Amino acid sequence: MDRKAIILITCDELNKNVLGCCGGQAVETPWIDSLARDGVDYGNCYTTSPWCLPARCSIMTGLYPHHSGAYSNFRKCALDNGLPNLFTSMKKGGYHTSVFGKCHFAPVPYGETRADRTLPYDSFKTYYESLGIEHLELEDDKQVSVWFYDDYSKELEKAGYLKAYRDAVWNESYQKVFPFPGPSEWHPDAWVGRKAAEYIRQYNCEKPLFAWVSFSGPHYTFDAPEEYLAQVDTNRLPSRKRREGELEGTDRIHHDSYYGGINANIDGSRTAEGHACQNYPEEYWKRLQTAYCANVKLIDDWVGEILRAVSEKYGDNAMVIFTADHGEMLGNHGLWGKHNCAYEEVWKIPLLIRYPGQKEGKTDKRLVNSTDFLPTCLDVAGISVPPCDGHSLCDTGWSREYTFAEGEGFLAVTDGTCKYVHVQKGTENGREFLDLETDPGEFENKAMLEACQEKKARLQEKLVEHLLPSVLA
Repeated sequence: MDRKAIILITCDELNKNVLGCCGGQAVETPWIDSLARDGVDYGNCYTTSPWCLPARCSIMTGLYPHHSGAYSNFRKCALDNGLPNLFTSMKKGGYHTSVFGKCHFAPVPYGETRADRTLPYDSFKTYYESLGIEHLELEDDKQVSVWFYDDYSKELEKAGYLKAYRDAVWNESYQKVFPFPGPSEWHPDAWVGRKAAEYIRQYNCEKPLFAWVSFSGPHYTFDAPEEYLAQVDTNRLPSRKRREGELEGTDRIHHDSYYGGINANIDGSRTAEGHACQNYPEEYWKRLQTAYCANVKLIDDWVGEILRAVSEKYGDNAMVIFTADHGEMLGNHGLWGKHNCAYEEVWKIPLLIRYPGQKEGKTDKRLVNSTDFLPTCLDVAGISVPPCDGHSLCDTGWSREYTFAEGEGFLAVTDGTCKYVHVQKGTENGREFLDLETDPGEFENKAMLEACQEKKARLQEKLVEHLLPSVLA
């Protein structure tokens, strides 16, 4: 085939600092690291949202959430299937489109979930396929797969492991950390990796292939198989970056999530005693980080299998992208999760691209974000790019001065040296200015400091300029 195969590999909620190529030491990630070594490492890549749905819809459309309309995990704002997207553009350009794993382009009906049963999900698969996906093997998130019958949970039930997995997910005493209750080959991320590798190897259609391999890990639940837990060097777990008393001020967005209170809404506070992340003992943090790193190791093994399949099938006539929808706090600042987070652990994501025919590794320090993935894929495929907010990374002649993160009641802007974060929804209210040059650990909210008013005002102005053309055009 003359036209390039395009393989997009994403993880969900991946803290990039766990990867060996980003300094992680608790587990080895040789296959992901090989993409950093042989491809282009975009070290300043940011997500457009700290939530799954809006971040994934930005990857799909090249649009910021306020432009796509898909801005929340919880409101009825599924991605409009009339919008041009990665799949429809690829199909129009002659590619065969496929997805293995998580979609989450529509809000999950969390309120319908039941501890004693798994519910139908066929309407979601039909909707996903309406977005232009020609071949879909759906595993729509670890927890979703025990709440609802996607392709993975149907097979897991036939294999005899679904009930045990469902019971573990619903077991409050585990606080989202437990070993996967089945053989490692039945873990959701192993299933996704296996399905993708098999499909790539067997693919024989004349159309060039676009495949999105979408791992739902290492997103919680923190549920790596026992054999992978044993591969973690627990003496080299990521340090938990925090400062005593840093969240004491009620001006801090995550004050209640750490200490407990009406706005204790970060993911991890939901299972903590008193809904206060400060109540997790050190032993819990160690178990959580160990399980998380072990899940990353499992994913790396399957990335290796996918890369072998791509090499066998296409040689170097393929583009491989490795990235994430967003990150994970992983105990930093005493928190886990990503809700309302503009910290580097969540906002900054890995982006490694091995371009077709590339012979040596490079680094690119430009400020890039997940709206750039669609135009890059279409550029390499030789397909015209629909109007969007992103730019092709193949073109090195542009640079971005600011990037933004959005979500329901959430806005943030950064130029890579400082950040302004604005939360305003219901009782959740917060304004933070973080100066990465003087406070790289992001411990201090300097929003009220006189010395920071000029920088803060500049970022606030950029937020207005970012939104105003869409609101009052």
